Amino acid sequence: MAKTIRISAGSVMAEATLNDSRTAQAVWDALPITAKASTWGDEIYFGIPVEQAEDRAQATVAMGDLGYWPPGRAFCIFFGPTPMSRGPNEIRPASPVNVIGKVAGDATRFKAVRSGEAVTLEKATE
Repeated sequence: MAKTIRISAGSVMAEATLNDSRTAQAVWDALPITAKASTWGDEIYFGIPVEQAEDRAQATVAMGDLGYWPPGRAFCIFFGPTPMSRGPNEIRPASPVNVIGKVAGDATRFKAVRSGEAVTLEKATE
């Protein structure tokens, strides 16, 4: 069964589906998580209590991808270019991330979230 999570970030609420990777399972097992959002271009990231090595890490990601950034032990939501992107359509993390899932619907709604706002990740399905 697909693992669906609910993301509440500032005034934004969204659901996302986690993939079947080891990293996604580790994040699932750590839920619920609440942290303060940091922003970096069109990316939200925050530290989480999960420690995983690179696992098929990707240097670029797609709109709406959820990632785990091993060097910072951080959960990432990608919804557009970052300062590292090479061109207006590329989404490039600071360094490779483990892609762990995808936001349902329009990920650009996360543009409304400001640095310092609370973000909560919780299980939407069991």
